[in-house]
Amino acid sequence: MISANDLSPAELAALLHFHADAGVEWLLEEEAIDRFAEFEAMKAARRPAATQAQQQQPPAGERQTPPRPNAAARPAPAERAASGPQPAIPDGEAVQQARFVAETARSLAELKTAIEAFNGCNLKHSARSTIFASGDVESGIMVIGSAPSAEDDREGVPFSGKSGQLFDKMLAAIGLTRSTVLLTQVIPWRPPGNRAPSAAEMDICRPFIERQIALAEPKAILLLGNFSARFFFGENDTIHGLRGRWKEIAVADCVIPAIASLHPQDLLTAPVNKRLAWNDLLAFQAKLKSLSLLRN
Repeated sequence: MISANDLSPAELAALLHFHADAGVEWLLEEEAIDRFAEFEAMKAARRPAATQAQQQQPPAGERQTPPRPNAAARPAPAERAASGPQPAIPDGEAVQQARFVAETARSLAELKTAIEAFNGCNLKHSARSTIFASGDVESGIMVIGSAPSAEDDREGVPFSGKSGQLFDKMLAAIGLTRSTVLLTQVIPWRPPGNRAPSAAEMDICRPFIERQIALAEPKAILLLGNFSARFFFGENDTIHGLRGRWKEIAVADCVIPAIASLHPQDLLTAPVNKRLAWNDLLAFQAKLKSLSLLRN
């Protein structure tokens, strides 16, 4: 095992970031414990007790069945539930709860409070932050990412870290800033280890993002990333096949034009694709100008 004392500050910081990105979020012990040796010691301690119990057992014919406790002696259902972990909410029931919570919210502020109090999605239990819409709700411009990254989860803000810095530059290139758009994510909680959300998790979170759109009533939407494009367009193509084409998103009574492009993290991984993203941004800028949402 590598001791922290043997690492430079830069190496230690890199190791901590690696663990955080892998989903390790809590330090359970102050010192390392050899669990294998501990387990072997426990087994060795149990052997004499097991041998003694076998020697004290009566012959098979003389054994008596212990009396069954009567109903009065059994703990009540509420006591049994309190004594152990609560069962997970079934996916179908969680979806119904999410729809009810979303539909009853009359403003983005109410919806944010309701989502923060919602416990029907297992993603919330492993995430630090609930990522919700921020920016100018009156702008008519909405930018939707996929799911929070590790940096987003730590900061509580969508598009944080290096991808966030690139995202700011992308907006500035077409005359926008974070404060002049409404920015949000499809999934409000970071999936552990940045894995893809499951189908059940997507179904549970869908009412929340659709209600954000319905309450904001944007005139145009920019989708960033493969996941968000597939989520709204209902197609299984890659982002390279989905990007750059205007489609319509139907939410509640609204039909909104939307265009997909590459996520900033994709561009950090493959900078050669920046030219594709730039073409998408120009198309988005042209649409905003045609809708009088952006000055010429």
